[in-house]
Amino acid sequence: MTERHHPRLLAVSAYSGTGKTTLLTHVIPLLKKKGLRIGVIKHTHHDMDIDKPGKDSYELRKAGAEQTLVASNQRWALMTETAKAEEVNLYEMVSKMDVDTLDVVLVEGFRHEKVPKIVLSRRGLSKNAHDLLDSYAVAIASDDDADRQLSLPWLDINDPNQVADFIEGWVRG
Repeated sequence: MTERHHPRLLAVSAYSGTGKTTLLTHVIPLLKKKGLRIGVIKHTHHDMDIDKPGKDSYELRKAGAEQTLVASNQRWALMTETAKAEEVNLYEMVSKMDVDTLDVVLVEGFRHEKVPKIVLSRRGLSKNAHDLLDSYAVAIASDDDADRQLSLPWLDINDPNQVADFIEGWVRG
């Protein structure tokens, strides 16, 4: 029996408005150029619907299908209705991915999960990102020189290359 591959799991944690998505959209292509295979899980607190009214898949799902898989020769997506209004379980979401094809799963959000994380901080935000620092934090990405005093590696949040280099080293380390 072959051993199942387990990619590294790394969260990018911050308060809303810090730039998690913006940073990841710059870092992911850099990581791909370094040969890493990336998966992403994004948590949202908003009512989320990737399907559009009027599309066949939307109509089939709204008609009562518990799961709807839409497939083409470029991509496929599986939409699953969740009857329970429970908080999303990060590890259950990872188990839905084809982890054998990934080196790292970057997690946007899930800031209170007990997983390795890079905490993002920006000057001028009303909430202090230091509240998110815990024993799982592996680095802080910030634009505030005061954060350099922390006992964590400091990354320039405005330098995607530096962040990508850190993540590559962390994944391959």
